[in-house]
Amino acid sequence: MQKRLNPGYEKAYKFALQIIRACESLSAERREYVLTKQLLRCGTSIGANLAEAEAAISGADLSNKISIAYKECQETKYWIRLLCDADYLSSELAEELFDAADEIARILYAAVYTLRIGPQQNSMTNDH
Repeated sequence: MQKRLNPGYEKAYKFALQIIRACESLSAERREYVLTKQLLRCGTSIGANLAEAEAAISGADLSNKISIAYKECQETKYWIRLLCDADYLSSELAEELFDAADEIARILYAAVYTLRIGPQQNSMTNDH
């Protein structure tokens, strides 16, 4: 398989693998399925949306896909926190997952900001 060069995508892919393993453990050990399914869905969709972003047909499409990935990342952090506070996830695992999601969220936010705000600022500075 071809490895992608986008560091955000690579981080999201590795994070998805962490989420899959955590959810497998929750399902097997804690017999928790409903909340775990939510975590699995949003935690793996971050990378899926970034994969779709690579096929974007316009700047707006690219920005939209990265924005969706960012929102999924924020939702993932919610489910991690909830599962930890409900004593399904250990605080150590929750912190590890939360920190990884937070790092990805910062990368995605910066990308969306650059795509949406950057060109406007550049055109403004070129006019003066």
